[in-house]
Amino acid sequence: MENFKTIREKTYAIERAFLSPFATRSENTKGRLREEEPCAMRTDFQRDRDRIIYCKAFRRLKNKTQVFFSPEGDHYITRLTHTLDVAQISRSIARTLCLNEDLAEAIALGHDLGHTPFGHSGERILNNLCPQGFEHNVQSLRVVDVLEKDGKGLNLTFEVRDGIVNHKKSGHPATLEGKCVSYADRIAYINHDLNDAIRAGILKLSDVPADIFKVLCSCSTERINTAITSIYKNSAGKNDVKMDEQVEKASEDLRAFMFDRVYLSKTAKSEETKAERMLYEMYSYFMSAPEDLPQTYISLLDNFSREQVVCDYLSSMTDRYAIYMFNKIFVPKGWTFIDEK
Repeated sequence: MENFKTIREKTYAIERAFLSPFATRSENTKGRLREEEPCAMRTDFQRDRDRIIYCKAFRRLKNKTQVFFSPEGDHYITRLTHTLDVAQISRSIARTLCLNEDLAEAIALGHDLGHTPFGHSGERILNNLCPQGFEHNVQSLRVVDVLEKDGKGLNLTFEVRDGIVNHKKSGHPATLEGKCVSYADRIAYINHDLNDAIRAGILKLSDVPADIFKVLCSCSTERINTAITSIYKNSAGKNDVKMDEQVEKASEDLRAFMFDRVYLSKTAKSEETKAERMLYEMYSYFMSAPEDLPQTYISLLDNFSREQVVCDYLSSMTDRYAIYMFNKIFVPKGWTFIDEK
């Protein structure tokens, strides 16, 4: 029986005994940007997960749009519920492949921290406004490296940071756990966004091409199960994470269908012009009056360009805070009338 000095060391032993040889073991992390004393209870990946959950950017996700601007219904997906979906699917994939669930979960919880208000429309708008361009995955890394904790960042491990910045389909994660999250992100959003579009009356289930459902199934739960099962069958015991060609193609066809009929549809984009004007006006305002930025962002101006810091502030806003700030800056306040005797 091994004698462990800490709970962390016991977790290391469990990982050595049960994880795949292709998994990322916690004890083999490439470390943090700044060295820290290890925790006696938690591995570094577990600490990263906890830091993300308790950061301000994570809490703001509950009021950030996924597809529809400030939806009124209680059951529409927000960035927070999407993130929780991705975390759950990531853990399921990692578990079936005997990979590091803690690492997959930490990446998943942090992957969208840099997302803008007004969903992907906000991302497109800021990409046009900012001279350096804007990508939410790059901004998510900036959030955890720089913006959180009043400019100190969360000081996460290399593996979590790499998974966050590489979670998009075009990315190349350095770990299999990062690849799990990349797949989980796509599995989550094409399925729950389809459900939201049907709930909103934009689509009917019968609008989806039959050949897609023939492979993936028309039931959301079964579609997710089909995707995870495909990944397991094609990745177990291999130094890779992938789907079979048939399921991959059907998933990409559904994704293309969603872009055509939902993400870039007239309904989803009907308010985008207003959001663009709001963000453009606020960008121009803070570029000319940086002293009106919150103090945390003013402090960043010592090390970063004004354009970067203004984009940091705008991208951090929730939908409703962006509307509030626009009204505060540009909409005149009414006077209180006093009856004259």
